[in-house]
Amino acid sequence: MEGRLADRAYTGIVEIINAEHLEIGDRLPSEARLADRFGMSRTIVREALVRLAADGITEARRGAGSFVKRRPSDRLGSHMPLADLSATLGSYEVRFVLEAEAARLAAMRRSVEQMEAIEQAMAALRCALVASGPAHVEDMALHREIVLATANPVFLSSFDHMHEEIDRIMRAGVDISRSRPPDAIGAMLEEHEMIVEAIRVRDSDAAALAMRWHLAQGRKRLMP
Repeated sequence: MEGRLADRAYTGIVEIINAEHLEIGDRLPSEARLADRFGMSRTIVREALVRLAADGITEARRGAGSFVKRRPSDRLGSHMPLADLSATLGSYEVRFVLEAEAARLAAMRRSVEQMEAIEQAMAALRCALVASGPAHVEDMALHREIVLATANPVFLSSFDHMHEEIDRIMRAGVDISRSRPPDAIGAMLEEHEMIVEAIRVRDSDAAALAMRWHLAQGRKRLMP
């Protein structure tokens, strides 16, 4: 129950940021005012603020309250209901663990055939990104080939279980990036190439770091 209430508070705070046109650096209402506004305890509101901070939307300043750090892109609404934003962004916390370690293991264990599959998926993604259409199918295929190269079926089943959330994020990420200067797509392409190159040369630490960097940048791309 508390988790669902925190989701509602999370969504409510994002709605305040959007409806009241709060800008980066603006102060949010106090925990007490938010709790009164939502009809919830301050504990629930505090949990929502902690999650918003973890997702890079707000930041807490000791003794001063919480402030807007980033505003979710207006284009996000075409890819997911606002009520799903908390769960979708929260999936990044799982992906940081799952996919960074998958990249590490792939660099250590990938076969020649699996490396060829990863490189073919990278080539398909490169073509899709430089074109004007969507690229989420190719993006998903590359990430899945990397997970397959772990040779651990539990990684694959965990990744596939998150398919819906990951697909929404990939759709939104490409769409939002296409609305920005061309270097946004260029950065996305370079991040993937860094991951593939690290796996190619069997540098497991570099592969994990490159994947984590890519996911961190991907989360930022969902904000203006």
